[in-house]
Amino acid sequence: MFNKILIANRGEIAVRIIRAARELGVGTVAIYSTADRDALHVHLADEAICVGPARSTESYLNMNNILSAAVATGAQAIHPGFGFLSENSKFARLCEEMNIKFIGPSAKVMDMMGDKINARAEMIKAGVPVTPGSEGEVHTTDEAVKIAEEIGYPIMLKASAGGGGKGIRKVNNVEELVPAFEAAQAEAQAAFGNGAMFIERMIFPARHIEVQILGDSQGNVIHLGERDCSLQRNNQKVLEESPSAAIGHTLRNEITAAAVKAAQHVSYENAGTIEFLLDESSGKFYFMEMNTRVQVEHPVTEFVSGVDIVKEQIRVANGNELSVKQEDVTFSGHAIECRINAENPKFNFAPSPGKITNLFLPSGGVGLRVDSAMYSGYSIPPYYDSMIAKVIVHGENRFEALMKMQRALLEFDVEGVITNVDFQLELISDPHVVAGDYDTSFLGNVFLPEYQKED
Repeated sequence: MFNKILIANRGEIAVRIIRAARELGVGTVAIYSTADRDALHVHLADEAICVGPARSTESYLNMNNILSAAVATGAQAIHPGFGFLSENSKFARLCEEMNIKFIGPSAKVMDMMGDKINARAEMIKAGVPVTPGSEGEVHTTDEAVKIAEEIGYPIMLKASAGGGGKGIRKVNNVEELVPAFEAAQAEAQAAFGNGAMFIERMIFPARHIEVQILGDSQGNVIHLGERDCSLQRNNQKVLEESPSAAIGHTLRNEITAAAVKAAQHVSYENAGTIEFLLDESSGKFYFMEMNTRVQVEHPVTEFVSGVDIVKEQIRVANGNELSVKQEDVTFSGHAIECRINAENPKFNFAPSPGKITNLFLPSGGVGLRVDSAMYSGYSIPPYYDSMIAKVIVHGENRFEALMKMQRALLEFDVEGVITNVDFQLELISDPHVVAGDYDTSFLGNVFLPEYQKED
């Protein structure tokens, strides 16, 4: 096993990785920006090293500084977490060249699956269903108009190199297409340095279903069930659960088998997620994208499967076989995760950085977990993502999990900054959500208009 790994991230995911490594007897190195000098992950790691100023481009995205920190501290591997450099194939390749193990898939696989157009082509080869759409990159509005006419409206414009909801637009008709294409392309160019787009027919209404997979260097690939991530705002997830209330036994077997087939086709190693859109009316599902990293919502899968995904990542990167085979994986109960952000839902979800003057995190009972890097007196910097905690619950069934989440959110108390805790409490208590009757449009089209009417 590795003696020491460097965590190229911050916040709750850095804390999560440090804890998993410590339980495996592996030493840890935290990196931090000048704005994160007092962050929890810095205090918890065995060593910590500053890699630059507050701006992520000069610190958490600074490949040279991060690799120098790994060399200086003798770290044998780097865990990128999620976000930042986690899906950057150039960084993974640099790690390989410097004989530092990147805890994730190879750069080659990241290139293959990180680009949505390449991924789509590979899934067609693998026999995994994909939505009708463009066959390659789309660079001009004239191309976009022609392709949209062929596949039919409504369509989705997507950045080929995209992620995190950037460079995505829904288009209902030809009148909307040109301005939407230009805006999405500009956004993609600014966010990813790549303005290449592609077009897919929109599956609507739809569920966003993703399957957690794990692969090792010996060619073993397993799945850990599915997560329902349909509650989204602006293409970004708000609440996730496992298993999905919309999927029965037969469909579950079909969609998880497709995910394993997809991962096997590209010889996938480490943790990853295959994302699908499910047309509930027909029962058909379509490949959407692959995330070549650990997901924010991985704890719900850990609760229902009993498998520690982060520990498996570290073991697999070390060259070990997966600690479980598919026949060993059993699923129990129901899990739900709510993302807690320092933001003001009543003011268009504006970020709310500042000093936490008092903090009480929910606790007690079986099946409750809070992943966070907050502490009383900590100042949330304004430079990074607004997520400050994740509340995850597990119950014997979905109703018990819903009630446990309601109880946990009622106990959650943060003073000094505005959070979305009350928003999440209303969402988890909504009759449609309680009944499992929602799709990807529910939050934006049904829940938010009513929520924003309240004062």
